[in-house]
Amino acid sequence: MSILFKEFPVAATNLVMPASSNHDALFALWVEEHRGILVKIMRVYAPAPADAADLQQELLLQIWRALPSYSGQAKPSTWVYRVCLNTALTWRRGAERRERRFEPEVDFSCVPSGADTPADATAEREMLERLYAAIHALRDSDRALVLLSLDGLSYREISEVTGLSENHVGVALTQARKRLADLLKGVSNELQ
Repeated sequence: MSILFKEFPVAATNLVMPASSNHDALFALWVEEHRGILVKIMRVYAPAPADAADLQQELLLQIWRALPSYSGQAKPSTWVYRVCLNTALTWRRGAERRERRFEPEVDFSCVPSGADTPADATAEREMLERLYAAIHALRDSDRALVLLSLDGLSYREISEVTGLSENHVGVALTQARKRLADLLKGVSNELQ
């Protein structure tokens, strides 16, 4: 199974849990609307396809379980990010305890490309692979900040997702970007 899946199995709604039709409908809607968030988190926290499948199921399960606690105080996307990042961090710690091997075999061929030629598309994919490899080398907390920043969230939105103050987000993100730049020496000019 590729980390970049075309069909997101909403069959996870078959979990053995009492549910109302509103709960089912909202779960299915949010999984569809926020599919990109789940895919990005899976790419960052589960580089191996087998691990991605495990993490995907855990993300779906936790969204399902946490949905009744959604209070409406945050945007749905912010809430989904928070649930998924917390789930991914917990899952990752468990994976490290089980001493899983890092297998950087991610299929980026499904990523839409703005390249004009196949050679340009290949170069873009290679650059994207190097970027994700560098992100994988960051600490979990730095990964989360970089992921949220790359997704275009403001410091305020990142603060809502992570629970950090906006000032702390700014400082921590600056440090994470510096570490990422150090990991990407030679590649960073291509990314700008």
